[in-house]
Amino acid sequence: MADANAIEDTPELRARWGGFAWTAENAEKAKTIRARYPAGRQMSCTIPYLDLAQRQVGAETDTQGWLPVPVIEFVARELDLAVIRVLEVATFYTMFNLHPVGKYHVQVCGTTPCWLRGSDDVFSACKNRGLAKGKTTPDGLFTLTEVECMGNCASAPMVQINDDNYEDLDYDRTVAILDALAQGQQPKTGTQEPGRHTVEPLGGPTTLKAMVDANHDYRGEW
Repeated sequence: MADANAIEDTPELRARWGGFAWTAENAEKAKTIRARYPAGRQMSCTIPYLDLAQRQVGAETDTQGWLPVPVIEFVARELDLAVIRVLEVATFYTMFNLHPVGKYHVQVCGTTPCWLRGSDDVFSACKNRGLAKGKTTPDGLFTLTEVECMGNCASAPMVQINDDNYEDLDYDRTVAILDALAQGQQPKTGTQEPGRHTVEPLGGPTTLKAMVDANHDYRGEW
């Protein structure tokens, strides 16, 4: 979540989001999602419905999206569930934002592998670019959140910005990514290490080298 503050439910929010409903396109997507599950198993739709709703809010506000209470209530009605059941899911998973966020939600991993590989430099780059943890920049572009491990330890340190991961970061690479996004550009996703494609060892593979260009049967050698 963007921060750990209490969830707001104000008359202003109700006036803005009380009439929330699927767009025509998302209504079709919701039907497709619902059809994946047997009758009576609609609670299984909670996560994809919340994700769809958050994305619709994001499209309407030009942000990464969040879940106002009336939107959560809408999802509960769509699935014929008690609101608390949907709220339990929304508050458990950090993929759901319960407070407004910026156009770009910058989630920096601060867990041990990323920290050992320089996540402090990533945070410094964010700070010097005007980002503060749990806050949205005055221009509405960036919200900064520190998160736990997101599974990119082999290419640490990393950040997730909206739906994209950026890996093998340092101070300068982080600044370059933030600057590109601020200018409306799409920086290269994934590893930022030149010559590296995924998470293979720097300098090339050290094992199974015969598999680089073609399939190779090692069984006879073993």
